Amino acid sequence: MKNLQKAAKVLKLDKKRLKNLAKPQKIVEVNFPVKMDSGEIKNFYGYRVQHSNLLGPYKGGIRFHPEVCLKEVSSLAFWMTIKSAVLGLPYGGGKGGVQLNPKELSKTELERLTRAYARQIAEHVGPRKDIPAPDVYTNSEVMKWFYDEYSKIQLEKTPPKNKQEKEKIMKSCRAVVTGKPLDIGGSHGRNVATALGGVYVLEEVLKFLKIKTSGQTIAIHGFGNAGSHVTKFLAQRGFKIMAVADSQATIISESKNGLKINKLIAHKKKFGSIKNFPGSQEIAPEDFFGLEVDILIPAALDRVITEKNAKNIKAKIILELANGPVTPTADEILNKKGIYVIPDVLTNAGGVTVSYFEWLQNLRNQHWNESKVFTELKRKMTKAAKEVWQIKQKYQTSFRLAAYILAIKRLIK
Repeated sequence: MKNLQKAAKVLKLDKKRLKNLAKPQKIVEVNFPVKMDSGEIKNFYGYRVQHSNLLGPYKGGIRFHPEVCLKEVSSLAFWMTIKSAVLGLPYGGGKGGVQLNPKELSKTELERLTRAYARQIAEHVGPRKDIPAPDVYTNSEVMKWFYDEYSKIQLEKTPPKNKQEKEKIMKSCRAVVTGKPLDIGGSHGRNVATALGGVYVLEEVLKFLKIKTSGQTIAIHGFGNAGSHVTKFLAQRGFKIMAVADSQATIISESKNGLKINKLIAHKKKFGSIKNFPGSQEIAPEDFFGLEVDILIPAALDRVITEKNAKNIKAKIILELANGPVTPTADEILNKKGIYVIPDVLTNAGGVTVSYFEWLQNLRNQHWNESKVFTELKRKMTKAAKEVWQIKQKYQTSFRLAAYILAIKRLIK
């Protein structure tokens, strides 16, 4: 909201319009029972927040997490509105979630819960209305269950007369969610989209700043899906990965040429952590953000760069691959230090962009190969990066504020 207010001030936006952009258009709260494997009936609480459909249908993930709450889901829905607008996608912002610990449920219990939640919000979603996607602790299988249950509801509303009619209805329902398995309309490239989109943005920013890519040193905080993939893509392009942190260890390379990434990924897969990786030494987690590297990439958790460690950062560029890794206070400190912070609403928008491609493929009954997906992703990400850079230059402001100005201009128009 601070970023929204700053951008509104630059654009001299009146208070009425600012208020309209700040609040969600619709909040759906649901309370529903699910039968456990034991036969016990448990109640679960969930949400679907629809922030804005000014640019198109609501779009945003569904998360299953113990700390899901209305405030969090509303903030994330707002974020999705801004992210879609920055990329110029015909989407608004939405977000959903159910309050639970998925680790405490069996696979069959998770399926029943997903189907129950889908029935609760079915009237509020649809291929032209609101398109959910995977988020924290949800995946392509959860999207498959959601799509299947939504399809059943549509078949109940309009019972088909024959097999052909049933197949037609089922096919028309595919675009209700993205992040699905390939065999039911999912898209190639979805699992690497966030990481690859971030790489395309970084390459473009380095061009703007007239910095050569070869030999640039990088530290990556987080080695999950986004972190491991971005590490691999950057190493392939000649960047030196000098340090990596996951939930169990923080390591730095013993070699000036950086860590051997393919071996590191294999090590993580085998042992579940980067701990004890040959050719590295372990350091204290609090020392990570003070390392002497050119580029710092927070790729996992939010609020990891704060006013406490921002003053120690020596990197020239921070690429936000995670959502909200830099606090507002830390952001101000970094700006004063002349560190370029490339914001999450631009850098990690590769995920929603490939979700958009999946949605398009479903609506048009097409199937793109991986090469086409990556070509279109690069075109979208580099175009958005150029537009943010132009606004940054015009208003002499930070990358983050420039991204918000771009988004709000599109929303107001």
